[in-house]
Amino acid sequence: MPDYSFEKEKIGSGFNIVAGVDEAGRGPLAGPVCAAAVILPTDCEIEGLDDSKKISEKKRERLYNVIIEKAVSYSIQLVDNSVIDDVNILNATYIAMTNAVNNLDIKPDFVLIDGNRQPPELKISSEAIVKGDSKSMSIAAASILAKVTRDRFMIELAKKYPEYEFERHKGYGTKLHREKLIEFGPCEIHRRTFIGKILGK
Repeated sequence: MPDYSFEKEKIGSGFNIVAGVDEAGRGPLAGPVCAAAVILPTDCEIEGLDDSKKISEKKRERLYNVIIEKAVSYSIQLVDNSVIDDVNILNATYIAMTNAVNNLDIKPDFVLIDGNRQPPELKISSEAIVKGDSKSMSIAAASILAKVTRDRFMIELAKKYPEYEFERHKGYGTKLHREKLIEFGPCEIHRRTFIGKILGK
């Protein structure tokens, strides 16, 4: 379970405000990638907070509201599929993460990032933590905000593109989504650089 060990270590070494950053939506065939940055008080207990992938959709929705209520500051940013196709998913993720940090109302002086790489354009001291969303409370909180925001966004897009049933798979490459993609072809929110093999191109 995540805790504040990483945050407290950075504060103990001279930093004042530590943010956690994570993303959702690197793998789907359609829709945006979403990143969130969160600053939590290090005495803030949020029961059940964990890596967003480990908990149910209903619990994520509940935690989303708790995180927003208790966060000192948070920012959520989307980068759409056209940018993903232009610059590739890794760079699009870096853009989303950097934008999330830069749009915080309160500016951190250290950032904890889920994964093994830091965005090169991030002009703040940072550390990448592999599986950080299961180790750091700030990163876990960011993972929830990013996942819930992106899922809600895809549910809204399902109303515009009902034939793909985005509300069921959120754009991920499930059997259903692949079948719909073959049947109807791509729509404007599909990632062209992700779907070539499925369509035999």
